[in-house]
Amino acid sequence: MTAPYVPQIRLYQQWLAEHRDLRFDSYDALWRWSTTELDAFWQSIWDYFGLQSPTPHTAVLARNVMPGASWFPGAQTNYAQQVMRHVQPAHAAGYAAVVSRNEKGRRVELSWPELQRQVASLALHLQAHGVKPGDRVAAYLPNIPEAMVAFLATVSIGGVWSICAPDMGTNAVLDRFRQIEPVVLIACDGVTYGGRDFDRLPVVAELRAALPTVRHVVLHTNLAEGNAERSNALQQAAPCVSFEAATARDDLAVREFEPMWLPFDHPLWIVYSSGTTGLPKPIVHGHGGTLIVGMALKVLHNDIGCSYAPNSRWSCTSGNAHPGCWARSCSRCRCAGPSAPCPQ
Repeated sequence: MTAPYVPQIRLYQQWLAEHRDLRFDSYDALWRWSTTELDAFWQSIWDYFGLQSPTPHTAVLARNVMPGASWFPGAQTNYAQQVMRHVQPAHAAGYAAVVSRNEKGRRVELSWPELQRQVASLALHLQAHGVKPGDRVAAYLPNIPEAMVAFLATVSIGGVWSICAPDMGTNAVLDRFRQIEPVVLIACDGVTYGGRDFDRLPVVAELRAALPTVRHVVLHTNLAEGNAERSNALQQAAPCVSFEAATARDDLAVREFEPMWLPFDHPLWIVYSSGTTGLPKPIVHGHGGTLIVGMALKVLHNDIGCSYAPNSRWSCTSGNAHPGCWARSCSRCRCAGPSAPCPQ
């Protein structure tokens, strides 16, 4: 006989009663406490999820003003570090990190150790090409496992991630990426949509030519046919390294790689406003805030816990045309450990 299901938010309430001697007789009472006792609530979220920092924070909310609020000063975090905490237990439970299927029926499963290896390989590759904390890495990729690998590799070394979908044209992408001055462009050769292949190499070449700050290009061959010919064409227009080569490394440096600790408010990614009243406005989110809010939203509100069970899989049906949607729905779920199906 199976035990009755207990929602994640109920488990959190039980933890509050046991560890904080706090009891709430309704959801409204819990919500009211969370919005009026900010220090106590967010400290409880930090403790409940066991967030890690090599240095202690000196306060929860040091400056309660907007704009300029200062959260968890002194703490250090890294979004990728939180994800990689799950490698061993999730793999031991027998579940993949990412499950992907495209329109052509091609299914890809990425194990947790393989995700970790590819992230480390690409992170070291980016560092070798001069990417430093605070540098922007721009991606022109669809919703595929490679996008998740590229994101985690970028942020693990303190780079700042920003992504646009390959269904966006040159001008729309440049309206966004020109403002953030990326040093690396990670792109794909094309996408499949509605049963048709769309070659995006001309757009990639135009992006490379129009972004003078980009000093390195990594290209993923996403289409099954003609990749060599198109890649050679791009090499002539803008020299690049294949994504497959950049993620192929498997040596001692890769196995010993660890995401670097960063200040709580270190920039994580850049998303954009719609651009209906002018150029899209870049919006920066930090590691710590995105991590702690994401954990509360995904676990307590979406009711997906770190059980490494089939019912903890998170289906990400978002594209990348609105990068904020992809960031919230696809990458955030990795922080608590469930498998992430990524339909392209």
